[in-house]
Amino acid sequence: MPEPDGALGDATDQRTPRLTIGEVLAVLRDDFPDVTISKIRYLESEDLVHPQRTPSGYRKFSRADVSRLRYVLAAQRDLYLPLRVIKEHLEALDRGEPLPPGTGGPGSVPPPPAVDGDADAGVPPLTPEQFARAAGLEAQQLADCVQFGLLTTDADGRHPAADLPVARAAAGLARHGIEPRHLRVYRSGVEREAGLVEQLVAPVLRARSEEARTRATEKLRELATLSAQLHTALLEARLRELLRP
Repeated sequence: MPEPDGALGDATDQRTPRLTIGEVLAVLRDDFPDVTISKIRYLESEDLVHPQRTPSGYRKFSRADVSRLRYVLAAQRDLYLPLRVIKEHLEALDRGEPLPPGTGGPGSVPPPPAVDGDADAGVPPLTPEQFARAAGLEAQQLADCVQFGLLTTDADGRHPAADLPVARAAAGLARHGIEPRHLRVYRSGVEREAGLVEQLVAPVLRARSEEARTRATEKLRELATLSAQLHTALLEARLRELLRP
């Protein structure tokens, strides 16, 4: 199976910086229409790609950098893998180790189970059985997640594939004895955060200008990322207090 080009660093040409971040965006957008400059910067901040910097501070990306970005974006979109796992895959490639089956790289990342989906959706919705299996949830746990507002279904009782990260997190917490009914506090917190973000971007989203809406979308994504980072940092700080003697 193909791997990210240059992941092992065999070809010097692969690592020669050539592209600006805007040029990288143009290269990736055909395959990943939702990718943004903010997303690329975020992946860099997560140590998944390592562009060089010019003396003036501008990023310069090599072909190997672009290939790593393709792998990350494909693994997120097609396998719903968290960044932590994707980073482990890339580190394994850098060490010359094989990847787990089915995660060989862009183009080889398998699609989700085939179902009769909405033709307008990028990924068709999943039946409860498919969704539970992909998330690692028991049927009753999945039903509880729906009951307590963590997950939703469409009119046919199917689940959007985009909700898999939520379901997988719930499955992981369940393994530690934290049941879906305990997670309502997370949903309440998210709704308050979403309301705050909405106040900041709503005026721009109402604009008729396509450029203004694009800026608003970028801002929305960036605020979501920063909000998640703040939540994680605050939680880790609180938990560190519990470990103090």
